[in-house]
Amino acid sequence: MLAVADALEIVLAKCRPLPPLDMPLATALGSILAEDVASDLDMPPFDKALMDGYAVRCQDLVDGTTTLPVQAEVSAGQSGPPLMPGQAIRIMTGAPIPAGADAVIRVEDTKMAAHRVEIHAKPPKPGQFILTKGREMKRGDVVLTAGAVLRPQEIGLLATVGRSNVKVIPPPTVAVLATGDELVEANQMPGPSQLRNSNGPMLTAQAARAGAIPRYLGIGRDDAVLLRALVAEALNSSIVVMSGGVSAGRKDLVPDVLKDLGVEPHFHQIAMKPGKPLFFGTRGDTLVFGLPGNPVSSFCGFELFVRPAIRKMAGHAIPGPVWQDATLAETFSHSSDRPTYHPAVVENREGSNRVRTVRWFGSPDLRAMAQANALMLLPAGSYSFTAGQKMPVLASVEA
Repeated sequence: MLAVADALEIVLAKCRPLPPLDMPLATALGSILAEDVASDLDMPPFDKALMDGYAVRCQDLVDGTTTLPVQAEVSAGQSGPPLMPGQAIRIMTGAPIPAGADAVIRVEDTKMAAHRVEIHAKPPKPGQFILTKGREMKRGDVVLTAGAVLRPQEIGLLATVGRSNVKVIPPPTVAVLATGDELVEANQMPGPSQLRNSNGPMLTAQAARAGAIPRYLGIGRDDAVLLRALVAEALNSSIVVMSGGVSAGRKDLVPDVLKDLGVEPHFHQIAMKPGKPLFFGTRGDTLVFGLPGNPVSSFCGFELFVRPAIRKMAGHAIPGPVWQDATLAETFSHSSDRPTYHPAVVENREGSNRVRTVRWFGSPDLRAMAQANALMLLPAGSYSFTAGQKMPVLASVEA
């Protein structure tokens, strides 16, 4: 059996970032920028008031208290007249500084009466409460470089420099297919020996959370002909994620169907619990994952292997998974022949992460995962873990 780290190395070696596409800015959130972007203008494009108040000339305010006639008023989006010596112009935040003015007095430091303003403030310094033209950026400045993750603030900056479309690494498409004659969809009442299909919706949601575009293809029955048709359709996606049918039972048809469709296998067993019988293969640039049917096994397999593959194909420099240390909040014992990814809860207490296990009945127990926000890695063997020791946790299982 492969170690998890070795299996992940194989997966990531088969991933390539998708070719860049021009994408509307409105749909680019979370994508990776595939080009350097330069500003098409100075920003701000004029000397701009940073406060509501009065535009003045510093030489007219050499004393602490001065009364000046108010010549005009300028709001954002307007241009005012040049400031005359010995006068003031009322100005709003964001408005252009009138020619001749070199400072702004805050409205809080003034009192207005009969078209005159009484100023109660220290003599201003040139440039007070003024953001000068081009201070944030100048035309031609590179404001974002290729590889940047487009968060809301980057989206706003791109709009500022005139970009309504941007070249990004697009998200991969992920086809999700659950298999098994025992499955019915969530809106059906299971009959004898049947189970509702939790893996299909769960894996679809995990794919969306990882930044992919999921395509749920439904339930594949334990019939080689029908299953082959569904898998053939799924292979049109960047990534195929199947659950169930990957072990060694008589009805575990997935490996043979994949082989028949030209999928090259790279591994089929991993030294992990839950999720030992996990398949990974490729056909061309399409990645194919066959996850075990038990829901916690599927969940863990996705977070450890599929999510990093999605992120690398979407252009992320660090695809993960990202582990961190947390302080164990309780003493407990554990024994297993394989490294175990145990549902856990991580809480931040006084600036330190503390972790505790969730009561868990094994790979079918999805309720335990719903109570968890992390996976805690427990090594193979028999151990007694002591409260206060550091444990590795994967906390990205929380939305």
